Formats: sequence, C-alpha cells, structure tokens
Amino acid sequence: MKIYDRRTGKYIESAQYGQSKLEFLYGNAFGRIILKIVISPVTSRFYGWLKRQRSTVKDIKPFIEEYGIDMNDFEDREYVSFADFFTRKIREGARPVCREPHSFISPADSKLLVYRISEDLMMEIKGRSYTVSELVGGREDVSSFNGGYALVFRLSMDDYHRYCFVGNGRMTSSYSIRGKLHTVSSISKDHKIYKENSRVVNRYETEDFSDIIQIEVGALLVGRIVNHPAEVFSKGEEKGYFEPGGSTIIILVKKDIINIDDDIIEESDKGIETKVRYGERIGTGI
Repeated sequence: MKIYDRRTGKYIESAQYGQSKLEFLYGNAFGRIILKIVISPVTSRFYGWLKRQRSTVKDIKPFIEEYGIDMNDFEDREYVSFADFFTRKIREGARPVCREPHSFISPADSKLLVYRISEDLMMEIKGRSYTVSELVGGREDVSSFNGGYALVFRLSMDDYHRYCFVGNGRMTSSYSIRGKLHTVSSISKDHKIYKENSRVVNRYETEDFSDIIQIEVGALLVGRIVNHPAEVFSKGEEKGYFEPGGSTIIILVKKDIINIDDDIIEESDKGIETKVRYGERIGTGI
C-alpha cells in the first residue's frame, strides 16, 4: 500500500500486520467459517486478555524490529505485556501539539484520507462505499455537514494508539454502536467494514471549528475502545486509546470551517493516504 510521507516528501510502502493470516480468513471458504468465530466480541475480548499476560513480553522486541518503531519517542520503562506496550505513552515533547492560532491538528499517528461531504457522497473505504449516515448508525442528523470534510485516520498496528481532541471545546453527546469486528485491512473489501464494526460516535462543540462528529472504530481483535471521561477539554488533550489491533478515527467537519493543507488534499484526490502524527497541523480554521 503506497502512502505519502509529508515529512520527507516521498512515498513509502506500508506493511500489513498478519497479512498471510488475513488472506486465509477472507480468501477461502474454510477461512470464512473460522472468521465467524474470530470476529465475535467474545474472541476479541479473549485476545485482549491473552495480550495482557506477562508471557507476551517476548513478542515486543520482534514487533519493534519488524516495524521499525523508534522507541526514543516513548516512555523509557519496562513493559509487563504486549498490551501494555501497545498502549504505551509518548515521551514528553515527542509529539508536540501545534499551537498556532486556529490550527487544525491530527488526533493520532495515522494515515489520512480526506473526502468532501455531499448529500450523495459514497465514501470509498477499503473497496466499499458508505454514506455518512451509515457511519453514525443513522442516529445523528448529518445534513448540516454537507459541503464539509470527512477525514479518515487509519491507524495500523505499528502506530501510536492513543488519540486526542482536535480543539478546545465541550462534549455534547456520545454513544456506542455494537457490531461485528472486521479488520480495517483492504483484504476485507468484500465486507461493509465500518458499518459492521463496533464504534463510538461523539459530537462536540469547539471554539474554532463549530460542531464536530468524531467516530472511533474498533477493528479485528480490538477488544475495547477506551475513552476518558471529559465534558470540557482542550486541544491536544488525550481523549482515549485503542487496545491491540488496527483501528480508525473518522472526523466530520462542517462547510467553510477549515481548509485542509494542500499536500493532503492533492494526495487524497489521487486516493493516496498521507502519513500524519498526533498533534500535527493538517489544516487551519477559516
């Protein structure tokens, strides 16, 4: 999968964690029978329990080496399990939050694709098309977001799995949607991934960007989406984290509220994701 790295101006290839296993699960009839068991919430919770066992410490070093994770970015401490490592915290100063006035930031280390919202928008996500209404479970009036942006932040296994608020504001509503847990990998393009996945839909008011809808999506083998209780929050404040697995955050912004940086728009128009970091400026308020 080709990704644009805006820090170097070059394209990179992104490895898919567990590629061969996913191809087996989605690629043949026997694998799809096993898949029905794998995607159950019970299996996901059991996987989460396994990854919290001390015996999984041995998996950490090979994972770091395979994905080239720079551990200088993270707290210097001993991890007691793979899950403990997966939800590791960033070292102070390693992810500076852009404080420029009216700057719009990325909520997470991720790969970003941007869409312009319209009444007939069908977002092409992992080979399938989705409406904005489907993403929020049909429980939100999303008509006021027409003309705005839908920003899809895809977190892969090697990313930092904590995420933040993109502006100062206050929470107005939040609810969970239970669903089957499928991988966010392109291998599962024959499934309605985001409609079937468990997710949390948040709506909040911000000082600089009006109302925002933020959707946290749990993928295959993510047992929980963990959000901190927060009624009032500040830009860059940690909102929550994902337990082990690939995950996605979708942010909906209204029309004439922000301008997304040109390089991100140019790559998105070509269907190419842009690599971004937690707290990095990706646009500005209008």
